[in-house]
Amino acid sequence: MLTVAVTGATGAQGGATARALLAAGHRVRALTRRPDAPAAHALRALGAEVRRADFDDRASLDAALTGADALFGVTTPFGTDTDTEVRQGRALVDAAAAARLDHVVLTSAAHADRGTGIPHYESKYVIERHLRESGVPWTVIAPAAFMDNHAGGWALQGLRENTFGWPMPADRPITLIPAADIGAFAALVMGRRDEFSGSRVDIASDTCTPAQIAAVLATATGRPVTHHEVPLRYVRAHSADLAAMFEYFNTHGLDVDVTGLRRAYPEVGWHTFAQWASAQDWPRLLSAPDPEGAPA
Repeated sequence: MLTVAVTGATGAQGGATARALLAAGHRVRALTRRPDAPAAHALRALGAEVRRADFDDRASLDAALTGADALFGVTTPFGTDTDTEVRQGRALVDAAAAARLDHVVLTSAAHADRGTGIPHYESKYVIERHLRESGVPWTVIAPAAFMDNHAGGWALQGLRENTFGWPMPADRPITLIPAADIGAFAALVMGRRDEFSGSRVDIASDTCTPAQIAAVLATATGRPVTHHEVPLRYVRAHSADLAAMFEYFNTHGLDVDVTGLRRAYPEVGWHTFAQWASAQDWPRLLSAPDPEGAPA
């Protein structure tokens, strides 16, 4: 049984990892800037210890990591910027090194080590390199595109009009993963440190084209959903970072060995996109107020 500190514990990846670790019998120290948030209370109810920690408050990081065996780290530029993400990521790694943790599992992005030119991939790779140089035993898990984005942001707004608007051609495949599978794989890595230490692993659960995604969403929502290719110039007007990401998806692709991962790690319980979609509460999502933001 490990004591694992989990950053972003009230978010998608951190929350999924915290739940998977608890289910595996580990002790979870959920780190969040908002320990009174509903998501934090939900983790307490599952047995997690919740502590306040802020990437910009080194003392809070040091206190939160004292006595932990391992760390699950997630960083994001959304809501701030990539420079802030790099600064915060380095601070987290430095705190983990000072605490002499036995293992740090950092979540990055698939292909972030390939010179994509995507700003929020490049920032994650800077943090990856800092982790490798820290002297702490490390593993980087690098998820593909998030299935969960199809239940929010632009995608959900389009579904209200029976359209799957996405900045990719109908027949261009992309690899996908839900937060639940990221958490399950992270928990597996934590429990098998010797096997994964010093490794970087791109992870994905399924491969779909936008046309296939639209068909699955039509079945799941009971609506006549059709794919519409959103021009990149519209995405660029909202975010140059996201436009760069979709341009990379369209020109280079985002391939991950889904078949190999399923064969090697069946215990993760990898979800297909159809399985993920069928588990969503579409009536509630589609009737909720319009969300803000964009896919990431």
